[in-house]
Amino acid sequence: MKNKIKKILIKKLNLFYVKVKKKNNYYKITAVGKIFFKTNEVNRQKIIYSPLLKLITKKKIHAISIKAYSLNEWKKLKKNKKK
Repeated sequence: MKNKIKKILIKKLNLFYVKVKKKNNYYKITAVGKIFFKTNEVNRQKIIYSPLLKLITKKKIHAISIKAYSLNEWKKLKKNKKK
């Protein structure tokens, strides 16, 4: 299911990077892409939920934690972690 989620998000949202971790039916998603530029956190979550809605309604996914970043935010985050 992790790979399926990753493929869906990359294909539908044209993301630069996606990482999906699973524990039971709980998924942690980290997503990076241009689509998140100048969007707030709520809209970013809506963007991620949208292509996954079918899996959520079929109860394949019970809960999701989302961290979504624009490319610039991701680069800054990575740069700060190196310090």
